[in-house]
Amino acid sequence: MAMKSRVSSLWLGLFSAAFLAPLACHDATAADTAVTWKLNAWEPPFDYSRQPTTIDYEPVGKAAKSWRICASYPHLKDSYWVSVNYGMVEQARSAGVKLTVVEAGGYPNVDRQIEQIRTCSANADALIVGTVSYEGLTPTIKEIAQRIPVIATVNDIDDAGIAAKTGVSWEEMGQSIGAYLARLHPTGSMPVKVAWFPGPKGAGWVKFVETGFQRALKQSSANIAAVKWGDTGVEIQLLLIEELLEAEPDIDYIVGSAPTADAAVSILRAQGRANHVQILADYFTHGTYREIIRGKVVAAPTDSPPLQGRIAIDQAIRAIEGTLRYRHVGPPVEVIDRTNVQSLDLERSLAPAWFKPTFEVQ
Repeated sequence: MAMKSRVSSLWLGLFSAAFLAPLACHDATAADTAVTWKLNAWEPPFDYSRQPTTIDYEPVGKAAKSWRICASYPHLKDSYWVSVNYGMVEQARSAGVKLTVVEAGGYPNVDRQIEQIRTCSANADALIVGTVSYEGLTPTIKEIAQRIPVIATVNDIDDAGIAAKTGVSWEEMGQSIGAYLARLHPTGSMPVKVAWFPGPKGAGWVKFVETGFQRALKQSSANIAAVKWGDTGVEIQLLLIEELLEAEPDIDYIVGSAPTADAAVSILRAQGRANHVQILADYFTHGTYREIIRGKVVAAPTDSPPLQGRIAIDQAIRAIEGTLRYRHVGPPVEVIDRTNVQSLDLERSLAPAWFKPTFEVQ
């Protein structure tokens, strides 16, 4: 009970810091309304093993009709998906389409997401899916795809039934932060011990970020001393980190999801170990942004979640209207640390502080 109470207190403090603290330098009025977006495009689509080409992507100005779009997220438990939500909401308003958002509540909830997308898509002109499982939704998506276009966004998914995909290579995300660590500790240098928190087993992005990270570490002196799997909810990550630090008190690095990084900052501070364990994240949120500035998190790659949300809405409109040219696109990945965090285009990477999760655009 003492551990649960301590974790709950840490979680409440972390939640307040991550979601209520304003981003002073984030201009809430600076909507990403550029005529073109510089994106990566994969051809043939859905094959991340090929090198993408760089394109100037022109979003639709106004949709031909007020189309009804359903978007399903794995959760809204961290600010990453809130940022995706922000991009979708702003693009839906800009293009003049209706948007309904549902969220499954976490990666274990495959059946819940299946039920949600069946209900939500029944009266929709297109479905956007950020999936909780790589293959778990495939039969349902194939069924829905017979009626309306299905757009995959952010999390990778089996290609069956998918009209288009908005995303980045999660292998690249994992490899980029693994390569960053390898540059700090190249092969032949003094070994360091790493605790690796890949995320929830079975999620559409985890096996890819795991592959990329493990591959990059082969060029380093880093040794993975412990692996902790689990949902990306902050409270779960707090518990996993406490378990890890009890079992491996001499760990040098904690590497994992953005909520892992946020939780690690709080626990290491509470235990007086902030100067002894370094933290890296494999994706970027408000929490990692703040902690990189403070020097508490070393680095994290951004895949521009708000921009991915915008692209997904635009792809859905184009799929409905028959003007879809690029079936697989996404923003370039950029690793952020203290050397470049001040020059980051916040509008592409984070929802503004004033934005609250929005479930309907009429």
